[in-house]
Amino acid sequence: MVAAVSVPSQAQTVLRGRLCDPAFVHSALRSSPDTNYSKLKYLVASSVSEACNNSVLLLGPRGCGKAAVVDMVLDDLRKEHPDAISVEIARQLCLEHQLSFSKMASSDDNTEFMIDMLQECGLAHKTILFVLEEFDLFAQGKQRLLYSLLDAMQSLTSQAVVIGVSCRLDADQLLEKRVRSRFSHRKLLFISPSLDDIQWLVEHLLILAKDSGLPAKYITDYNSRLTSIFSDKKFKGCLNSLMDADATTSNILRFLFRAVSYMDMESGFPSIESFLKALSSMQRQPKMDSLQDLSILELYILVCMHRLEDKEQSSYNFTSIMKEYRSIQDAYKTSDKYASTVCFRAFEHLLDRELISFGDNRGRNQALEYRPVKLLISSRELAQSLKLNTTCPVVLQKLFDRERYM
Repeated sequence: MVAAVSVPSQAQTVLRGRLCDPAFVHSALRSSPDTNYSKLKYLVASSVSEACNNSVLLLGPRGCGKAAVVDMVLDDLRKEHPDAISVEIARQLCLEHQLSFSKMASSDDNTEFMIDMLQECGLAHKTILFVLEEFDLFAQGKQRLLYSLLDAMQSLTSQAVVIGVSCRLDADQLLEKRVRSRFSHRKLLFISPSLDDIQWLVEHLLILAKDSGLPAKYITDYNSRLTSIFSDKKFKGCLNSLMDADATTSNILRFLFRAVSYMDMESGFPSIESFLKALSSMQRQPKMDSLQDLSILELYILVCMHRLEDKEQSSYNFTSIMKEYRSIQDAYKTSDKYASTVCFRAFEHLLDRELISFGDNRGRNQALEYRPVKLLISSRELAQSLKLNTTCPVVLQKLFDRERYM
């Protein structure tokens, strides 16, 4: 005999399902004309209905919901214009239009194929939607693909919309002049949410509706407990800490999923302790454990990299880091002086631990000391590791604190 599932377990299942469903997470966006969802949908829908070409960039940090908004818009438009749009890969387009597909095709062949597709779909009064994720990568090199695509869209026979998605806010500035002249310059910015925005999102995700399939009395009691938690100072402090670390939608969803999983099943209701425990578990990151085992020299290298980034130095390498390190030694007359060979071994150790990484793959043929690098830890993580490291020199701690708050 199968045991009956308790009401709290059912509620937990409902909440987990919501948090894992992008359509539900972003569903409230459909109700406002001022959201990026509404703006993107209007742009694409009008391009389809008026049979015109268009292009737009969606810019914002990773995890802020850019891809989710694109997916929602495309899902809606597929339902509203089932025969008027095509969002497909090359092989599918070939099958649809009885054209041959070859993995051995050259760049010129692929460009010619793309132009043919635009013409074919234009004659069929069908709009092709090109979604270019990591748009900034398409803007590297000679940008021939982007130019060919945007240039082909100038034709009266083509019907297409290009949606570029990038976490670089300056992605449009990477375009060559000839490419930029053919781009529409429309941009939708996904900015970090405010504390009020986050609290609204949390309420949207966790408040149970009357049609949740749960007993009415349980829903009333559950929502009452939750409302009380939302007004608690500890909960608001919890949200502030979350925002300080990472205010993206994806991070908020991870936090809420953990809080729901920590819900006390004996009482059957959420508690402030569930949220505090969820926050604590997220703050215990593997990178922090790696930082605790670093040598003094490795900490110096990380602080030097942080100083270079604070100076808005767009590109730096091991050689640049060593110049910064020597300048610190000269300014503060410390006894922590190491030979270049020792420093380079410490630099390689940080690469192995993935606390730093190479900035790109373009310099793979260069010597390691000349390849651009970047930090993979936040200033908050570095500050915390310096405070917790009992062997960290006082001068290094003071140096970092002064640079942060000058």
